[in-house]
Amino acid sequence: MRPGALRRRLDHGDVGRMSNGNYMMTGLHGLDEPLLGNRDYGGRHSEGKTLECIWVEGQRKEHLHWAALLFTNLIVQWAQWIANIVLGSVSFIARILPLPSNTQSGSNWKLLEPALNPLQEARLRSLQQRLGIPYDGSRLEHQEALKQLWKLAYPHRELPSLKSELWKDMGWQGPDPSTDFRGGGFISLENLIFFAKKYPQSFQRLLHKQDGNRSEWEYPFAVAGINISFMLVQMLDLQSGKPSSRAGRRFLELLAEDEMAFDDLYCVTFQMMDAQWLVKRASYMEFNEILKSTRTRLEHELSLESVSGLKDLPAYGLLKR
Repeated sequence: MRPGALRRRLDHGDVGRMSNGNYMMTGLHGLDEPLLGNRDYGGRHSEGKTLECIWVEGQRKEHLHWAALLFTNLIVQWAQWIANIVLGSVSFIARILPLPSNTQSGSNWKLLEPALNPLQEARLRSLQQRLGIPYDGSRLEHQEALKQLWKLAYPHRELPSLKSELWKDMGWQGPDPSTDFRGGGFISLENLIFFAKKYPQSFQRLLHKQDGNRSEWEYPFAVAGINISFMLVQMLDLQSGKPSSRAGRRFLELLAEDEMAFDDLYCVTFQMMDAQWLVKRASYMEFNEILKSTRTRLEHELSLESVSGLKDLPAYGLLKR
C-alpha cells in the first residue's frame, strides 16, 4: 500500500478496523552470502597449503555456512513466535475491552455480559416477553386497551368506534390506530396507558400541547409515543439476551429497584422529548432529529454517577402527576 493510500484510510476512520486486517511481518534477512576465504591484502590466496588442509578448511567453511543459516532461521522463528504472542495478546484484550465508539446517537459501549441477580433476571425476562407481543387489532384485550387509552385521554368525550376519524385527534395518522403500531408492538400502547394513569397532568399537557410556544405543525402525540417506545428498546439493547450497552447496563440497575422501570423511563423520555422540541422550536419535519437529540440527552443522564434510581434523573423533575 502506498503511503498516500494509507494516509487516506487513516483519514477516513479506518484505524479501528485495522484489527480485522492481515498483519504482515518482514522476515529477518539471513547471512545468505558465502563466507570470504583467507586472502591477503592484495587479494591473492595464501600459498603453501596442502590438499588436506585445503579440504579441511573447505569443510570447516561449509559447516560455518550451514550453522549460520540454521542460526538465522532460529532467529526468524523466534521473532515470529514473539510477534504472535504480542498480536494475540492485543487481540484478546481488544475482545474483552473494546474501544468505545461514539455515534450520532451517543456513546454505544459494548461491555462484558452483565451478571444478574435472580430478581433482575425475572424482571428482564418479563419485560422481554412484553416486547415480543405485537399489536393485534383482532384480539379483544388489545381492542379494550385501545378503548381504555381513549377514556383516559378524553374522559368527557364519547368513545368512538375502533375505526373513526376521531382517533386523529389523539395523534394517530389515520382512522384506524392499529395500522400505526408496526414496530412498536403492544407494549407501546401499554406505555401510553401507564403514562396517562401515573402522570395524568403531564400526559394531558403533552396531549393538548399546553406548554410553551407551539409550532404550527406539531408532532402527532400517539405516533410520537410509539416512536419513543421503539427508540428506548434500541437504546437499552433489550432485544439481545442481556443488555450490554452502557445505557442498557445502567437500566438493569434501575430495573432491580423498580419493576416498572421501563414504563417510568418512557414517561421521563416523552417529557424530555417535548422539552427538546420547545427549546429548538421544532416542527413536524424535524421530529426524527429531536428524537435523536433526546436519546443523546437521556444516555448522558443515565451515565451520571449521581443517578441510582429513576427519580435521580434530572429530567424526572419535569413530570407532573
